[in-house]
Amino acid sequence: LCLSAFLSLPLAGRAEPIRYSVAEEAESGSLVGKLAEDAGLTPAQLSARRARLVSEDGRQHFRLDGGSGRLVVAGRLDREELCGQAGTCMLPFELLLANPLQFFRVEVALEDINDHSPVFRKEKVISFRIPETSDPDSRFPLELAQDLDIGSNSIQMYSISPKNEYFSVSYGSRAEDDQYLELVLEKALDREEQAEMDFSVIAEDGGSPPRSGNVNDNAPVFTQERYIGKTLENMPEGSVILTVLATDQDAGVNGDISYELIQAGGKSDSAFVIDPITGEIKLTKPLDFEDSVRHELRVRATDGGGLSAICKVLVEVVDVNDNAPELVVSSFSSPLPENTVPGTVVALFSVRDRDSGANGQISCALEDQLFFSLRAAYKNYYELVTVSALDREERAQHILSVTAADAGWPPLTSTQTFTVDISDVNDNAPVFNQTSYTMYVRENNVPTVFVGAVSAADADVGLNAKVTYSLAPVQGAERAWCSCISVNSENGHVFVLRPLDYERLRQTQVTVSASDAGSPPLRANVTVRLVVLDENDNAPLVLYPGQESSPASSELVPVSAEAGYLITKVVAVDADSGQNSWLSYHLLRATEPGLFSVGVQSGEVRLRRPVTDRDAVKQKLVVLVRDNGKPPLSATAALSALLLKDFSDVRLPHSSPATEEQQDSLTTYLIVSLVFVSLLFLISTVAFVARKVCKRKELEAGPVLYGADNLPSSLADAAAAGTLPRAYCYEISLTTGSGNSEFKFLRPILPSLPPQHCAPGQEPDEGQNFPCVPVSGEDMAPMDNAGTLSAREFNALSFK
Repeated sequence: LCLSAFLSLPLAGRAEPIRYSVAEEAESGSLVGKLAEDAGLTPAQLSARRARLVSEDGRQHFRLDGGSGRLVVAGRLDREELCGQAGTCMLPFELLLANPLQFFRVEVALEDINDHSPVFRKEKVISFRIPETSDPDSRFPLELAQDLDIGSNSIQMYSISPKNEYFSVSYGSRAEDDQYLELVLEKALDREEQAEMDFSVIAEDGGSPPRSGNVNDNAPVFTQERYIGKTLENMPEGSVILTVLATDQDAGVNGDISYELIQAGGKSDSAFVIDPITGEIKLTKPLDFEDSVRHELRVRATDGGGLSAICKVLVEVVDVNDNAPELVVSSFSSPLPENTVPGTVVALFSVRDRDSGANGQISCALEDQLFFSLRAAYKNYYELVTVSALDREERAQHILSVTAADAGWPPLTSTQTFTVDISDVNDNAPVFNQTSYTMYVRENNVPTVFVGAVSAADADVGLNAKVTYSLAPVQGAERAWCSCISVNSENGHVFVLRPLDYERLRQTQVTVSASDAGSPPLRANVTVRLVVLDENDNAPLVLYPGQESSPASSELVPVSAEAGYLITKVVAVDADSGQNSWLSYHLLRATEPGLFSVGVQSGEVRLRRPVTDRDAVKQKLVVLVRDNGKPPLSATAALSALLLKDFSDVRLPHSSPATEEQQDSLTTYLIVSLVFVSLLFLISTVAFVARKVCKRKELEAGPVLYGADNLPSSLADAAAAGTLPRAYCYEISLTTGSGNSEFKFLRPILPSLPPQHCAPGQEPDEGQNFPCVPVSGEDMAPMDNAGTLSAREFNALSFK
């Protein structure tokens, strides 16, 4: 915007200055011009854009009335003091506007008024001794009067008062800046008639009203023309500038000449002195080209007879490179927002050198060319502008050095330093120090437990870098986060608000948002995953054997079983995880501890040794199931085992006195059931023999369940006759939770044995690797009452 405004400045404001004129000695507050109107601005714009006047020398001769936009005189203006005898007196300055930056060149011409009278030298009366033999038209030089005004207000004419017939004055110019004033003898003199004459020469300017000055005069004589000398401004004190020479044809005292310096107003220039005998003009102090380029002197040569002549001496000062360039800053903006567009004007300054020629030619250079550059604006004005985007986070301060050098030898330089601070804008979002966070908490934690912290940093400063934390809301179809997590808005600490249960919640995640305090705020999100660590808070749970049945189920173990025989397997689980769920099995108690062993890892209950006659028929075992937690938790599994010679000789002791009445009632049902089954089995024997070949294939194919209603008639008949072969003995095992009088399952044992072919009236002998042996009547005898099972225990039997 600043660049656009700068390029769109009115041509009058950039190419040609706005010019005004005002008379010197104008009163303070006098109107110079309507500056706002001439610049195309309104008074309101002047105030809004902070208008001010800037001059090169820093002196404010004028001021701007902000209410009306008029340019008025600020104080007394003396043209002779400001500009001396210069033909024109121009006071330049700039009208500077900010926001956006713009300036107008303004020049005010100071007009001369007739405020000075002509002045002659007043130290003494000038006397001329003129021989009476002098011819008419003889000329005698006179000292010029001085008038500080210029133009028509300077000296225009000389006259004699009172007028007489013997003398007149001649005034004119022989060359540029070479004026003369002479007393002219109009008529021959006669000493005897009049030995002395007194009159005044009057100088009159052209002002309105005119001013005048006079001097008493007698005829002088000067014999020398104009002298011109040059000197370097750094010449030391006592240096001879030039020598003037006057001659006199008289001899003796009348031929002795002395010299003296005379100057306007009767003041001698303190920088020069003349030797009264030799006429050498010397320096009394070094000259300064910048103060005065040329010095005009007048030298009077007087002989011993009192006659004198006046010559003009011009001393031109030659410039040397003794002034370094000067930088005058008109406007400077700092700090700059970091989002400042390229081309923005940062500073406006002017350069000047009081030297002349090549010594006053200035070039400017900027050391840092990456972000800023110099651009010529108007005449000796330069702009410091941005050329690329600024980033406070990369560089918060730029120190720029502008060097101005002149073209003299050796060149002189001066440096202006601009310190540009870059102000922050909210252009950086917070950044987390991790891409994601994983935090851990043990289950059964205390409420509001601290589990970790998230941390985000913002490269901005101030409020733009103040980070606050919050839980980001769930978007769309995302799964809702656990309400058990909270984050501290100030420091990012993460807390778990309530106790957690690993078995219900193993992990969850939330999104934490970090937001700065800028306008508008910027934010960043990060995922926080909360992992719940397991604690050993769950004891093992025994799945088998079931512990809710009363009495506990019994496992049937043949007395012929060898060591390592698998009786049953304790199955347990633990709801914990890891080491807390590693289970080990131990035999806690047993009727015969040396008879059984329990697999530590598998939970299998096996025979440690073969069964002996001394071992009780019913064995009770308690297996301890323990996890690997710290401290460990455990559970027990109670089970019983029946040691039987064969399954037809099953006797189960009464489990408890409380169930004796129920077991007696079940005995009758069991005997009836066994008789009924035996009858069905004998009936099915005939069919079985006829279909032996087919039946063998079915037995090889898989187990067959037999119930009271589907046994073969031959087997039922054989059961009724009490001739059931040993190959059809029943294996009975207790099942878990058998608390009623129903049969759970019944299956023949033949399908699980290797196929064996025996002649009628023979059976396989298990002790002889299943050879065929005759069937005896005792083996087929039914169970008597002494070996009967209780109704509850028989309910859990299964048959093969």
